[in-house]
Amino acid sequence: MIQLSGVTKIYPNGVRALNDVSLRIRKGEFIFLVGPSGAGKTTLMKLLYREEFPTKGQIIFGGKSLVRMRPREIPYLRRSIGMIFQDFRLLPQKTVYENVAFALEVIGASKREIRRAVPAVLEMVGLSDKAGVFPAHLSGGEQQRVCVARAIVNNPVLIIADEPTGNLDPETSWELMKLLDDINLHGTTIIMATHAWDIVNHMKKRVVELVDGRIVRDEEKGVYRHEA
Repeated sequence: MIQLSGVTKIYPNGVRALNDVSLRIRKGEFIFLVGPSGAGKTTLMKLLYREEFPTKGQIIFGGKSLVRMRPREIPYLRRSIGMIFQDFRLLPQKTVYENVAFALEVIGASKREIRRAVPAVLEMVGLSDKAGVFPAHLSGGEQQRVCVARAIVNNPVLIIADEPTGNLDPETSWELMKLLDDINLHGTTIIMATHAWDIVNHMKKRVVELVDGRIVRDEEKGVYRHEA
């Protein structure tokens, strides 16, 4: 599904965020990206949805080269990817329903499609009774579940989650991980950057560890060794 070959990313200030990274991600995998802050995890994920461009190397996503991708093709790429962030990034002036619907509106979905899809995903994440509520009146866990609903409403082939449990308490974090695991079991590929060693150690998914921009470990059913 995704193949990175010899990918290097050097920022204009000279920082080498990734150094000769090669990685294959199969359809339906659940991968934890681990490693210290500044190891290159976020840069790697930004390359996958073309927010960043590699200095060197090749990235193939679904048979297409992201390096050769034309600017007009990037929105279509991003329609196939759901994003979940640590800081939620919800629109405060929109309700739960409207936040999720917005993800469909920006890709030109019809009102009929929106009316069908949004209630279904809100039910999936357990927020049907919060559809008319604004983000400020939700708990952190509820806000993150809105983010999950927004990420999956387009039926993406890939979900990228950047420290999604970073602002959540332990109980809420586990609820979120159960939800992501269920989504993965239905075939969606998930790549999640995290420092939550307890979650990584319990779930026993594939673990890819980055240090100083290089992959130092790629392990099936792995653990967060540094913290274990």
